[in-house]
Amino acid sequence: MKKAKKKLQHIIQLGIEVSQIGDLDILLEKILSESRKLVGADAGSIYIKQDNELKFSYAQNETLRKKLGPGKKLIYTTFHMPITKKSIAGFVALEGKALNIADAYKIPKKMPYSFNSGIDKLTGYETHSMLTVPLKNNRGEIIGVMQLINAKERNKIVPFSEEDESYIKPFAMYAAVAIERAQLTRTTIMRMISMAELRDPKETGAHVNRVASYALEIYEHWAHKKGIAQEEIDKQRDAFRMAAMLHDVGKVAISDTILKKPGRFTEKEYEIMKQHAPAGARLFHGARSDFDLIASEVALTHHERWDGKGYPGWIDHQTGKPVPKYMNRRTKKARGKKGDEIPIWGRIVALADVYDALCSNRVYKEAWTEEDVLQKIKADRGKHFDPEVVDSFFEVYDQIKAVSQRYPDQ
Repeated sequence: MKKAKKKLQHIIQLGIEVSQIGDLDILLEKILSESRKLVGADAGSIYIKQDNELKFSYAQNETLRKKLGPGKKLIYTTFHMPITKKSIAGFVALEGKALNIADAYKIPKKMPYSFNSGIDKLTGYETHSMLTVPLKNNRGEIIGVMQLINAKERNKIVPFSEEDESYIKPFAMYAAVAIERAQLTRTTIMRMISMAELRDPKETGAHVNRVASYALEIYEHWAHKKGIAQEEIDKQRDAFRMAAMLHDVGKVAISDTILKKPGRFTEKEYEIMKQHAPAGARLFHGARSDFDLIASEVALTHHERWDGKGYPGWIDHQTGKPVPKYMNRRTKKARGKKGDEIPIWGRIVALADVYDALCSNRVYKEAWTEEDVLQKIKADRGKHFDPEVVDSFFEVYDQIKAVSQRYPDQ
């Protein structure tokens, strides 16, 4: 009885924790990892409902992850599947009830659903016990499905118990409400980005999601190398990913004649274009949260350079005027920030943004080859980019490439 009460208190605490996460991707990671811990699952995945389909949105597999080595993450691709009773996830989405399968390879043929062993064959992993639960919002609507795989007891795969079901169902309700809230936050951010996209066609949803995801991968690796505590990393990840999505939101303040110009800017046009950085920072003036503070720093400093040759430099972002202490007396312009004067958020997004721009087709250029892009980043190590940030970029490059596949241009 005491054990059950303690577990339920833990579930309530987890519900509070997930409700405080604003970014959808980070939330899905938290929900799945905590769900796996609750029932001792080796692996799992989350599907999000989109119209009449389920989108495979997040996956974890501890057995496969361990084979990758320390600090490496499982690489997976997203896909969509129709919601029908033929698949296990589809059946649960339609029925709205949990499904506890002792062995996926021994599902009776009379059942309407079956197990697709294709991924097992591809990875060499064997799926046996499966606990699949619907994610329902407060209105009882299905917003997704969570699948937990291979319950483990003394390193042996065992079926999920009825007790496991009783613990995971209430947490799934907390999770669904948190997901819906995070989806609303993501929608709000994407609407802000859509305003920028109306002005600048380069600011697409795919672009900002890639930049934010690259930035997060780099930050986590950089922070671990710096010896920053996991608790502190977790505290900052949520705000940083959302902030990185809004790195160029200040472009809404720039004229269409400049933003949509296909050729190179004149010197005068370029000076006007630079104003999108302080304009973006002004949107988050009067910071009341970590998100506001980080978003302001990202917007203001992601065009600074490690060697001090970037922009806008040491300015008062409210007035746009140089800070007297850092003004060039001859040119009357602000000196660029350099090295550690640039907040880490700006240093990381600078690299993530340039990498994505070089890899992407633009009206005025074709995408560079992968080899040329990587050579450029290496050449700019210690010039444009923080050397340590570049090192972290290359050490998580497999994850970087996987991210680009999850957010393709339409």
